[in-house]
Amino acid sequence: MPEHGLLKVIYRWRVRVSLLFVILAVVLAKPELWAILVGVGLTLIGLIIRTWACGHLEKEKKLTTSGPYRYTRNPLYFGNLLIGLGVVIGAQSWWVLGCAFVVFVIFYSVIILAEKQKMEKLFPMEYAEYKRLVPLFFPSYFSTLPRQKIRFRWTRHKNNREFRAIIGSVIFWLIITAKLLLF
Repeated sequence: MPEHGLLKVIYRWRVRVSLLFVILAVVLAKPELWAILVGVGLTLIGLIIRTWACGHLEKEKKLTTSGPYRYTRNPLYFGNLLIGLGVVIGAQSWWVLGCAFVVFVIFYSVIILAEKQKMEKLFPMEYAEYKRLVPLFFPSYFSTLPRQKIRFRWTRHKNNREFRAIIGSVIFWLIITAKLLLF
């Protein structure tokens, strides 16, 4: 986490601002059936990537380079991008698109920079090699990292509290679907 100034504020407010974005998306949404179907599909792909990542992630214990971390250094945030795109498509609102863009550019650039700095500090030698071989954000199709024997573990997934993203996504799509059916 950044230690001072505006970066620290942005880092600390990342979850709250994301929640405000989702509330704004619900309020401004003008959903259509096709948009909900596409949005749910993108959300599911994003959640699958996040679930896969959380099943490999051991925060601050070791540098995670297995699972989706073989293809991108930030699979959780890439999954969030897909979820966010799903929300934007499902909401069918230019305002939601604009807000999503601003939130993603401002908050995720700070978050990714902070995570990179933390990994460089915690794992200086390993991370130097890792960042040379694995792209920062958009996944590569082929990994140049050797395959590891580390397996996905549901206990890691549970410890990383990934269920919150799943529950939040389900609630969002239920509300958007209700808005389509009732209004």
